[in-house]
Amino acid sequence: MALPLSNPQTQLPDLLHQLGIPAGEIARRGLRLFNEAQDLVVVETRATRGFLLQPRAAQAWREMQAAAAEDGIVLELVSAFRSIERQAELIRRKLDNGLALADILSVLAIPGTSEHHTGCAIDVTTPGGPPADESFEDTTAFAWLNAHAAQHGYTLSFPRGNPEGYLYEPWHWCFERERLLAGMA
Repeated sequence: MALPLSNPQTQLPDLLHQLGIPAGEIARRGLRLFNEAQDLVVVETRATRGFLLQPRAAQAWREMQAAAAEDGIVLELVSAFRSIERQAELIRRKLDNGLALADILSVLAIPGTSEHHTGCAIDVTTPGGPPADESFEDTTAFAWLNAHAAQHGYTLSFPRGNPEGYLYEPWHWCFERERLLAGMA
């Protein structure tokens, strides 16, 4: 049963309980709570899906994507803004498929703690590449991002051995991440 989140932050404890996530898990892992972005723009549309980002992150994404294209690199979005409820839906789906919660939380953020809630995080791939797959690190697109993403305000959020305890995510990049973590964005 989905919990309607008219005010996600106040209903978050109930949502976490519903998902079986211990009340102290956010603090235990040293994670930060993020508010859902309110000011979002469509940055890209593919098929019937629109990808949303905060305006500054969207502008930086477009500029970064264009700069990559000038170098012969095609960057495509797999994911951008994701609501707290959508994050919970992804976890529910994995739980329904029999995955263990600990395994799920090594690849999906606890609802309320995902950078995607901010409208500043993106998951990137290249045409024909598998989405959200570690093999992305072997692409010229990843090499290009490592060399140029910072010039556009994007940084890799979850390198190997990251302090948040997530598996390595070479596809996940965040706009002005340091400002987000400092609570300034």
